[in-house]
Amino acid sequence: MTEREEEAGPLRLASALIAGGALTSEWLPAFHAVPRHLFLPDTIWPGQAGMNRQDDRVVRTEEPEVWWEAAYRDAPITTQWDDGAYTGPGKGRTPSSSSSMPTMVFSMLEALNVEPGHRVLEIGTGTGWNSALLSHRVGAENVVTVEVDEVSARGARSRLKAAGFEPLTVIGDGAEGHAERAPYDRVIATCSIGRVPRQWITQTRPGGLVVAPWGPVYGGEAVVRLTVAGDGTAAGRFLGSSAFMRLRAQRTERKHVREYLKGRAWPADGKHSMTSLSPDEVGDWPVMFAIGTQVPGAFPWMEPYDDGSYTLWLRDTAVTSWATVDFVPGRDTFEVCQSGPRDLWNEVEAAYRWWDGQGRPGFERFGLTVADGGEWVWLDRPDHPVPLTRSPDGLPAVP
Repeated sequence: MTEREEEAGPLRLASALIAGGALTSEWLPAFHAVPRHLFLPDTIWPGQAGMNRQDDRVVRTEEPEVWWEAAYRDAPITTQWDDGAYTGPGKGRTPSSSSSMPTMVFSMLEALNVEPGHRVLEIGTGTGWNSALLSHRVGAENVVTVEVDEVSARGARSRLKAAGFEPLTVIGDGAEGHAERAPYDRVIATCSIGRVPRQWITQTRPGGLVVAPWGPVYGGEAVVRLTVAGDGTAAGRFLGSSAFMRLRAQRTERKHVREYLKGRAWPADGKHSMTSLSPDEVGDWPVMFAIGTQVPGAFPWMEPYDDGSYTLWLRDTAVTSWATVDFVPGRDTFEVCQSGPRDLWNEVEAAYRWWDGQGRPGFERFGLTVADGGEWVWLDRPDHPVPLTRSPDGLPAVP
C-alpha cells in the first residue's frame, strides 16, 4: 500500500462524517490528530454499518490492505469475543469489546458538549480511541477512563501512551465510576445500560451532562443525554438510535426455552388464542424500544423456518412466563400460545397499541428521568411517563 493510498482512507472517512453531520469543526482537529488505526489491535473482526454483524477475522500481518480499509470505514470493529476467552480463527459466541462506528463516536462526543478544561469520566475504555479524542480536546490530565477488562485496559493504556496521551486509566467496574476524581463536568459511557448507575449522577456536578446508550431488556436502544440537577436528580431526552455492548454489571442471563417448558414439549400448558397484530409489526428497533419501556423484564427471540414463516418467542427474566406467536406470510391472523402468570403477548400488544395511538413516536420524543426512587421513561415531557403493563416487583412503577 502506497503512502497516498494510506492517506486516502482517513480523508474519505472524514469527508463522509462531515457530510453526514457527525464530525463538526470542533472535533475535526482531534480526528486528524488521533488516527483510528493507532487504536486497533492487529486482529480485528470488521463489522457493518448499522448492523450487529461481523465479518471473519482480519489479521494485519496477513491482510494489511483489508485491515487498513476496515480501520477507515464508517463501521464498528469487534476487537474481543466472549470476554477474551475466544481468540479465533472465525468468530466467537458474543462480541465483548469493539471500536465503535465513527459516526456514533463523534455524534456522542458532540452531544457531550465538552469544552477544553472540562473534567470527563469515560465508562468503557475499549481500544482507547475515544479516550484519546477526549484527551486531545480537554487535556489528558482531565480525563478518567474506566475499563472492567484488564487485558483491554492494559492494551488501551499502551496505545494511548504511544500516541502521546496519558489520561488516568482505571481497571474496575464502570458502574462505580471513579469517586477519587469527582466531581466531573461530563460523563460518557461507551457501553449500554438499562438503568443509570447512581454513582454516575452523584459524581457529576450540578449542571453537568451524562451521555449514555440506554435500552430496555426487551430490545431497542438509544443515546440519552441527561442534565444533572442540584437535588441529585437527572433528566433529558433521547437523541437517536444506538447499539452498544452491555455494561458487564448489567448483563442479564437468558435461560433456554426448555427452562420455561419445565421438561414438557411445547405447547405444555399454554393457552391458545388468535391475534390480528402481526409479529412483523413489533420487530423494528424504535417499536422494540417503545415496547420495552412498557413491558419490564421480558425479551423476544425469533425462531425462523425455511418457508419464510417463524415463531416469535417471548420470555420473562423471572423464568415464570412465556408466549409464542406464529407468523405465516400472507395471513391476517396469527396463532398465540401463552403460559404463566404474565400474558406476555397481551402485554406486548397493549404496549404496541399505545405506541401506535401516540403517533408512532421515534426515539427523539422520549426522555428519561433519574431520581433516588428509581428512573422512568416519558413521552414528550417529564410529567407524561410511559404506562407500564406490569410492575414485576409489585412496587409502583413511577413516582
